[in-house]
Amino acid sequence: MAALRRKFGEDYQVVNTNRATTFSAPAKKKRQRFVDKNGRCNVQHGNLGGKTSRYLSDLFTTLVDLKWRWNMLIFILTYTIAWLVMASMWWIIAYIRGDLNHGHDSTYTPCVANVYNFPSAFLFFIETEATIGYGYRYITEKCPEGIILFLFQSLMGSIVDAFLIGCMFIKMSQPKKRAETLMFSQDAVISQRDGKLCLMFRVGNLRNSHMVSAQIRCKLIKSRQTPEGEFLPLDQCELDVGFGTGADQLFLVSPLTICHEINPKSPFFDLSQRSLMNEEFEIVVILEGIVETTGMTCQARTSYTEDEVLWGHRFLPVMSLEEGFFRVDYSQFHNTFEVPTPAYSVKEHEEKNSLPSPQSTPTPALTESQGARRGRVFSVDCINTAEERARQGGAGGRLPSKLQRMSSSGKEDLQRKVLMLSSQHPEKACSTGDLPLKLQRLSSSPVPEAETRLQLKSLKVGFEPMTQSTGDLYQQSLQTTLSPAPVLTHSPLPSAGGRPEDNLPAKLRKMNADR
Repeated sequence: MAALRRKFGEDYQVVNTNRATTFSAPAKKKRQRFVDKNGRCNVQHGNLGGKTSRYLSDLFTTLVDLKWRWNMLIFILTYTIAWLVMASMWWIIAYIRGDLNHGHDSTYTPCVANVYNFPSAFLFFIETEATIGYGYRYITEKCPEGIILFLFQSLMGSIVDAFLIGCMFIKMSQPKKRAETLMFSQDAVISQRDGKLCLMFRVGNLRNSHMVSAQIRCKLIKSRQTPEGEFLPLDQCELDVGFGTGADQLFLVSPLTICHEINPKSPFFDLSQRSLMNEEFEIVVILEGIVETTGMTCQARTSYTEDEVLWGHRFLPVMSLEEGFFRVDYSQFHNTFEVPTPAYSVKEHEEKNSLPSPQSTPTPALTESQGARRGRVFSVDCINTAEERARQGGAGGRLPSKLQRMSSSGKEDLQRKVLMLSSQHPEKACSTGDLPLKLQRLSSSPVPEAETRLQLKSLKVGFEPMTQSTGDLYQQSLQTTLSPAPVLTHSPLPSAGGRPEDNLPAKLRKMNADR
């Protein structure tokens, strides 16, 4: 026990499911089983018209299906009656010919020598039938009827021997007793395996001879009512134990645990620990295979009722590695231990997982902020179009033609530089090194001072913080274009804190004042 606790943990409790000291569900009223634990089906047929004639038409199968006591009785009675009938026929021939009156007359030739009463006729038949041939009693050539009766006796004896001996041989070689060495666990369990809720039971083979092509099937026997109102007593439903994956084909050299996964296709999809106490069903297990020694097909059966299904249990391991071989401990074959298992059904679990999580539901404030942020994001083309419209309708239409040409020629370089600077350092451009390369070349080239200052002035958006979004840049560009036209000054570069109008030339400052 200590070794098991170290292996499986202190929380696990070993449960002995032997019926002497067994762990079972709350006691319920015992009900009639459809299939007993030993595999016998509790079904009797009644009110069959012509039952006797139907059974006699297949006499050989009828004799094989009979119990052993009836087979032995029929075997003994058949031979006894046949021997008595044939001995009586030999006695009648001797009686008709008058051989009984000349039993000890050496000059008389009888039909059968030394047959002068019924016991002697019976002994002659036994010696002939069993081919013993003591040589004291024999048929003479003076008795043609005896020769015919001898031929008839030989034929009938062969038929009777073949029928009865064949029946006894088939009866003895039936693999029903082979099923006694195929073992099923006394209880089935429900627990999780590989993250899925499964119904499991255990199968074992007590003999060293293998079961060839062993296959297992499960049937759920449960009464139900159809939507049309039809009641189906003991309706049979197939339980999937691995038909698609080949898990139903067993290599039964050691105990195996058969698993039925409870999924939406399973009849136990809505079965929970609480509803198991109120259910009424029976699981019939059928194991088929070919006996390796005889080559005959063997079938073993058992069943589990709802009282024999343990929720939250698992089978104890029975395999251990010894020196040079594996050892199976069948004393732990039926024992289980408790494991943590959800008490709700698979259906309830899937419905719970399908419900939306409160954390994944977006709040209205977050939705509005995200919508406002998306509304402020513009592409470069949108900025181009908006700036052109603003310049055409606002102050841009009143600028000199030379300024308009210069602003339109450097527009593309300006926008690319703005987008590139917005993803870099979030500081203000305070020197010509932070300005676009084209403008640096313009500032260093011998262009008239007024035109250079106009070009630098047209990039005043670059002096604003570059951490703003594209939508904010767009709004600031609109405010800049719609504001009064700047006046050119003779300062080399505008400062970050001064007024832009003070740095414009006098001519532009005058035009701005007139407007």
